[in-house]
This record gives sequence, C-alpha cells and structure tokens, in this order.
Amino acid sequence: MDAQQIQGIVEQYCRNDSVVDDGIKITRLANWKTVFVEQIGKSGQSISMNVYKVDGAKCWAGYSPHSQTVYISLSA
Repeated sequence: MDAQQIQGIVEQYCRNDSVVDDGIKITRLANWKTVFVEQIGKSGQSISMNVYKVDGAKCWAGYSPHSQTVYISLSA
C-alpha cells in the first residue's frame, strides 16, 4: 500500500469515523501515538506512523502488510 492510498483511508476515517475498503482493517490507537508494536506470535514488529493533515487536524497512520491493517492515531 502506498502513501496516497493511506492518505485516502486516513481522510475518509477522520471525516466519517469509518472506512469501507477491500479487506483493509482499521485500528484506532491512543491519541498522539507515532510508533506501534504489532504483536506477531511471540514477537512483534514496529509500525512507524507518518503524519497526515486532514482538514487542519493532525493524525498519524501506518500500515502493516502482515495483518493488512492501517493503524491510526489522532492528535486530539
């Protein structure tokens, strides 16, 4: 998934609090998270979040190809 696809998902989520997309899961994280560790079995992988601006609000989002999940954290 490229940055433009993530941008579209983030915009739709922030404006509507929901996303309908082909098999992509959305997980909302606590506010102001910029890194998330996704548990994979007994270990985990770090998901670095990139900042996106939607209608003047700031949020962070990152994608895990392993679980096909977009993780989103809002600034407030």
